[in-house]
Amino acid sequence: MAGKSVAYRHFQRVLTQWPVDTLRPQVSFQNALRRRIDKQLGPSTTDNTSYDPANESKDTLVTPLKPYNEEEQLEQVNVLYSFIENRYAQKYPLSNRLLKPLSNPEYYENLVKELEEAPKRSFFGRLLNSWKGFIRWS
Repeated sequence: MAGKSVAYRHFQRVLTQWPVDTLRPQVSFQNALRRRIDKQLGPSTTDNTSYDPANESKDTLVTPLKPYNEEEQLEQVNVLYSFIENRYAQKYPLSNRLLKPLSNPEYYENLVKELEEAPKRSFFGRLLNSWKGFIRWS
């Protein structure tokens, strides 16, 4: 049980550091991961299956959990840490040629700008933007 608590603490730490998705705040990676680790690694976990016919409805698809393997759980935590620390962007940097294609050099800059502005837009701003997409001025 002590091994579970180490992986569990690491998962909890990762969840506190994970950024919130501003485009879809109602869909939370943190909540999905928290439910999974509480089910599999939680301090009160005693069995390794998630199927209980008395508690599950017929519409719910349930898969049995694999037996606990601390090394595997710590590898998963390491992957999550690597995303938070942005290890892959540092190891494999993008070239300027890839970020600014000749066909449309400002494409990615405009995309990032649009993604930053989208959550802050009002209902009428979103409606106006959708109408701008329908009308083409040439």
